[in-house]
Amino acid sequence: MPVNPWTLFSSLFLSFSILIPFLYTALAVNQQGEALLSWKTSFNGSPPEALNNWDAMDETPCKWFGISCNFNNQVVELELRYVDLFGKIPSNFSSLVTLNKLVLSGINLTGSIPKEISTLTQLTHLDLSENVLTGQIPSELCSLFKLEQLYLNSNQLKGSIPIQIGNLTSLKWLILYDNQLSGEIPSTIGNLKNLEVIRAGGNKNLEGPLPSAIGNCTNLVMLGLAETSISGFLPSTLGLLMKLQTIAIYTAYLSGQIPPELGDCTELQNIYLYENTLAGSIPRSLGNLKNLQNLLLWQNNLVGIIPPELGNCNQLLVIDASMNSLTGSIPESFGNLTSLQELQLSFNQISGEIPSALGNCRQMTHIELDNNQVTGTIPSELGNLTNLTLLFLWQNKLEGNIPATISNCHNLEAVDFSQNSLTGPIPSGIFQLKKLNKLLLLSNNLSGQIPPEIGNCSSLIRFRANDNKITGSIPIEVGNLENLNFLDLGSNRLSGFIPEEISGCRNLTFLDLHSNAIAGNLPVSLSKLVALQFVDFSDNLIEGTLSPTLGSLSSLTKLVLANNRFSSSIPIQLGSCSKLQLLDLSSNQLTGSIPASLGKIPALEIALNLSCNQLTGEIPEEFTALDKLGILDISHNQLVGDLQYLAGLQNLVVLNVSHNNFTGLVPDTPFFSKLPLSVLSGNPSLCFSGNQCSAAEYGGRGGSSSKRTAARVAMVVLLCTACALLLAALYIIISSKKRSRGPHHDCDIDGDADLEMGPPWELTLYQKLDLSIADVAKSLTASNIIGRGRTGVVYKVTIPSGLTIAVKRFRASDKTSAGSFSSEIATLARIRHRNIVRLLGWGANRKTKLLFYDYMANGTLGELLHEGGGREMLDWEIRFKIALGLAEGLSYLHHDCVPPILHRDVKAHNILLGDRYEPCLADFGLARLVEDENGGSFSANPEFAGSYGYMAPGNFVGSYVPVSMRLTFGFFVIIMFNMLIRRLIFDSDETNLRLCLDSKG
Repeated sequence: MPVNPWTLFSSLFLSFSILIPFLYTALAVNQQGEALLSWKTSFNGSPPEALNNWDAMDETPCKWFGISCNFNNQVVELELRYVDLFGKIPSNFSSLVTLNKLVLSGINLTGSIPKEISTLTQLTHLDLSENVLTGQIPSELCSLFKLEQLYLNSNQLKGSIPIQIGNLTSLKWLILYDNQLSGEIPSTIGNLKNLEVIRAGGNKNLEGPLPSAIGNCTNLVMLGLAETSISGFLPSTLGLLMKLQTIAIYTAYLSGQIPPELGDCTELQNIYLYENTLAGSIPRSLGNLKNLQNLLLWQNNLVGIIPPELGNCNQLLVIDASMNSLTGSIPESFGNLTSLQELQLSFNQISGEIPSALGNCRQMTHIELDNNQVTGTIPSELGNLTNLTLLFLWQNKLEGNIPATISNCHNLEAVDFSQNSLTGPIPSGIFQLKKLNKLLLLSNNLSGQIPPEIGNCSSLIRFRANDNKITGSIPIEVGNLENLNFLDLGSNRLSGFIPEEISGCRNLTFLDLHSNAIAGNLPVSLSKLVALQFVDFSDNLIEGTLSPTLGSLSSLTKLVLANNRFSSSIPIQLGSCSKLQLLDLSSNQLTGSIPASLGKIPALEIALNLSCNQLTGEIPEEFTALDKLGILDISHNQLVGDLQYLAGLQNLVVLNVSHNNFTGLVPDTPFFSKLPLSVLSGNPSLCFSGNQCSAAEYGGRGGSSSKRTAARVAMVVLLCTACALLLAALYIIISSKKRSRGPHHDCDIDGDADLEMGPPWELTLYQKLDLSIADVAKSLTASNIIGRGRTGVVYKVTIPSGLTIAVKRFRASDKTSAGSFSSEIATLARIRHRNIVRLLGWGANRKTKLLFYDYMANGTLGELLHEGGGREMLDWEIRFKIALGLAEGLSYLHHDCVPPILHRDVKAHNILLGDRYEPCLADFGLARLVEDENGGSFSANPEFAGSYGYMAPGNFVGSYVPVSMRLTFGFFVIIMFNMLIRRLIFDSDETNLRLCLDSKG
């Protein structure tokens, strides 16, 4: 029967219409997938490519990236790591209740942790680490009774650890490090009988004692609370933790004794308790720990002897008990520690001899026994240590010869025997060590000649043998040392000539040969050492002329040739040394006039000493440009003319023009009026303003001189009286203003209610500044704040002369401020380097303390890299310049200052940048001097010695950073930040270090 086509079409259309909803339902994702897609659409910006297969047309999300399902196609795991999602944690989990593992780590999540996560009752693993999460840890998380692993580390979480944490009785891993948590560790932690790992380091405000209930966590393997404010005694209940392998509570505020019960934790492998204020002795019971590998107790207040029982811990790799007050001798039993790699006992009061049994420790790589009272000789058995790379025995009471067997230590890289009483020659074999880069032998009684074998030591970078009795000449073989950077042979008995071959040391930056009997002429080849920065040939017998080629030393900052026999004129080419800060040519036989080019050296700011020569002529007009110069001595010459070109040198602190033939009036300036007559004497025709300029007036009868002196004294008295009246008036005015304005003074930025700007003030200036406390006080307002630090606030201040300076005001209510204030003055007042911030002066009254510095226009490196988008301005040339400048500044502090200076807080925010991004190291509040032999021991400060993330993680098993290298770890971090790092994340108490590379890198 024929079929109507229209009827057929209608039937097909109707059937298709009915099927479409069923087909659509079959192709649509389930409810769990919808919830995940809804979260995906909430991201800021485009989702990452990794989530491209999250497709709404799939029936289930089981094949999506980061998703795992069970046999019922229910989502049981959501794991996303290190993809940039830029969103928040979803708050609606009603469709995902089957989840037992939720990992959202390193994906740039922001906001708080939603309490709705507590609906995921099947969760056993929750990881929200390495994000930017804020807020508190919601107490609702503690209702996830099946939770075994909780990772919240490396966020910005605040508040305390919930007391309900004790409800998570299934918990095995609790990871909270690198947040901003505060409060105490709840005692309910003792309910967690299954807990194996707790790590909460890097939370500096986490405080209070470690609860004794921790002893109930009998399955605990790892206890990490490093770099917190945990204080009080370590509980004796730690001895109940029989499975404990690592205890890491370093850089905290622990006090009291190390509990002897710790010796019952027989599984212990790592004890990291350094940088605390632990007292008492090291427990003998630690000798029971047969599995112990790392014992790090440095920088505490430990006393007593080193227990010989430690010699039973035959698995020990590292012993570091430096920077304490330990006494007694090094135990002979240490010779049993055949696996020992590092023995560090620096800065104690250890006496006795170095045990020869240490020669049995064939795996030893580091021995640091410096700054003790060790006596006897250096044992020849140390030559058995063929793996030894570092041997520091400086500042002890060692005697005898340097053993020739040291040459058997083929891997030696650094040797420091300075400041002992060693005698005999330097063994020639020591220069056969191909890896040796640092040999320091300062301040001993070494004799004999420098062996010619020194030329074989091709890796040598620093050779210092200052203050010995070394004789003979400098061997020509020294010219083979292409890597030599630092050669210091001053204060010896060297003779002969400076060899021409020294030009082969093309990387030489420091050359000190002062106080010897070296004769002959300066080598012509000296001009080839273009990297030279410091040259001191003073107190020798060198003669001849000063070569014009000295002007080619473009890197030179200090040139000291005093007390020699140089003759002829000063070459004008010296003016080409544009970086020269100090020039001393005194006590020679130089003739002719002072070259005008010396007045054009822009960096000449420390000293210019041309005294005790035979110079003639007048002071060059170009000297008016030396406005940064601090010391000028041109005494005992035959100079003529007047002193008017010196009148404008406002930065002068010391001036001596005596015993010349100067004439005319002494400049009528405050500086010249305060000069003692002795620095002007010996110029018969020189006179003061108001007097007739004749010989009789200046150098004639004693009665006239006495009257003039009396007049000057009377003037000084009158001026002092006037100043006292002015200060009293200023005090009354300021006091009345403070009373009328109430307690909220403009200067009281940080709530220092006891801030006081009234007299009396003690003011000391190291540079010439038109500055008064009243001028400074007016600028200490909120609008002028340019920085805040641990101990104070920094202001930008413009003084009446128009000069802009930086003023640091220390917090009066902070008990650590006084120490930081004194530390900065003690450190910065005695040094000068282009890469160290210059201290201009300081002021203090009863409650307020101020420091004055050079103002650095580009702020700090930290601000530029991380707070302003200034990274785009830092091309590689500028970054290299910053890194090099910082390295030179640190090298100056550690190696060129006597005693050396340890900054102890090198970080990006303590690097200031000048107009052209030249770096200056600042904030010396934690700085310490390594004292001279008559000084005290290293100060163990209970404060954090540095800033978290810039201190060496001292628990690197197998690559542990020794005392000598901790000082430069912050520099390494800055290099990483500066050169190629976008983000740097440290684990506080384990060995992980993760770097996120800059997109440019």
